[in-house]
Amino acid sequence: MQIDKSIRENLRFLIIEVGSQVSNLQTYFDTHSVTVAKRILDRRGYTNNLKTSIHSSCLARIEQDKNVRNAASLLRSTESVATDLVRIAELCRDCIQQFGYIENPKNLPSRLYVSLLGRIGKGIRVVDLAIVNSDIQMALKIGRIENKLDCAYKKLLRKYTRDLQLQKKKNTGDLIAALFVAHSLEQMGDILLNISESIISANLGQPFNTDRYHSLQASVELLNAVEGNKSELVLETVAQTKSGSGISGVSTTDEKGVEHLAIFKDGQKRKVKEERQGVESWHEIFPGLAPKILSYHKQGQSASLLIEHLAGLTFEQILLHEPPKLLDQTLKQLQKTLKSVWNETRTKKAVSADYMGQLQKRLGDVYELHPEFMHSDMQICKTTEKSFDNLLNQAKRYEKKLKAPFSVYIHGDFNVDNIIYDPLEKKINFIDLHRSSYMDYVQDISVFMVSNYRLRVVDPVIRRRICDLVCNFYDFSAAYAKTRKDDYFDLRLALGLARSFATSTRFVVDKTLARAMWLRARYLLESVLLTDPKQMHKYRVLIKELFVG
Repeated sequence: MQIDKSIRENLRFLIIEVGSQVSNLQTYFDTHSVTVAKRILDRRGYTNNLKTSIHSSCLARIEQDKNVRNAASLLRSTESVATDLVRIAELCRDCIQQFGYIENPKNLPSRLYVSLLGRIGKGIRVVDLAIVNSDIQMALKIGRIENKLDCAYKKLLRKYTRDLQLQKKKNTGDLIAALFVAHSLEQMGDILLNISESIISANLGQPFNTDRYHSLQASVELLNAVEGNKSELVLETVAQTKSGSGISGVSTTDEKGVEHLAIFKDGQKRKVKEERQGVESWHEIFPGLAPKILSYHKQGQSASLLIEHLAGLTFEQILLHEPPKLLDQTLKQLQKTLKSVWNETRTKKAVSADYMGQLQKRLGDVYELHPEFMHSDMQICKTTEKSFDNLLNQAKRYEKKLKAPFSVYIHGDFNVDNIIYDPLEKKINFIDLHRSSYMDYVQDISVFMVSNYRLRVVDPVIRRRICDLVCNFYDFSAAYAKTRKDDYFDLRLALGLARSFATSTRFVVDKTLARAMWLRARYLLESVLLTDPKQMHKYRVLIKELFVG
């Protein structure tokens, strides 16, 4: 897709102007001419005017083509490129100003700076071609300039640091100013990398940095090799997780016209590695529930997975949009699957999930978003209203008596959007498995229940459906606990629900919903603490009352 002629012309003028300023800075380092310096300093208004015109035109076009995803992506990238180019011009002026502090120009490595500026100018000159021709390879070449500038800067930094340590009030000011100039040139390299990534993102229709692009390229090459595909990939954003990972759908088509789908997930190396290990563990412990990993790729501090695409709908989609008959079918299959997992992975090792410890770790984030939840003990007439923190500390001591009598392999993040059901195959699959471990099965039960409740829907029919579903799921779980002589199931469930209700508020901006969840967490803690230790086996969670509304 091409950008409008007026935007392209202004962008072209901006590229020429910034390239000219970089060239003038080269000349200045060679000649130290005051006239050349003034020429750079006096051109601020022109570059800012061009940037403003580009931004205004892009915004107008986005409003006109708001339903065209690729158009918006290209225009936003064009805005970003314009902003970055103006920043390079600003850094040229910074270099001139820093040069003014130098007493002896011989202390400045002018030849090296001229050489580095030559690389920068070369990168700027091909920005227009990379955008107009949608040339990702050319964009990558622009980005690679950053690495060369970074290496040169590190050498200069070591040299200037060593020289400053050896100096005794001699040329110190010159060395500091020269270091600032070098840092400005290094920043220009960073900006060229940003421009490179903006061009790549425009071509792929979603945000991509260089590491992510190389990971995607390696993954797709493997997919094509496995499936025998030759077509270009089609990329669709699936989700952006709270941890910063990106999840995209990737599809290619073979020579027979058959489409092959996969999920591309990338993010921090540690997070992606945990996901990989979680999936592999499920394959060993309970085959068939987790998707297959097609490839794993590391790039810098990032990593990526290419995962088998799973047919079907998430539990959330079925709950909110599908008929009751399909929801009932899904719930029965989920319960059947969980019972099989619990039976086959059960060990005799007693375990504590430490629900109150988990809640305590996340409480700071809750208070950041909802400071109104934080208060000290209060006196109402002759009754003391304990603070949430006070209740939490008491519940933490109480929880030490409540170990689960056995452990099972749990999902670890058992939300409604991490469960997939295929109605044709009548099969349940789990995704997002980086937190899987042997643990108290009540952890998954409580997370699943609250993830249903916190769905942002106000339709009374859907709310009743959620309440009925949770009550059904509780009956199933409690019946399983009874067969396994888990006498303190309800007490642990209350603490698990309190943990999930309270910690979930850090993702809920709606004050009404957040307060409803917070008060439910508080009620559960109070009800547990009022339970006589001799009567713990008789405690029951009032599920229907908790999940109404």
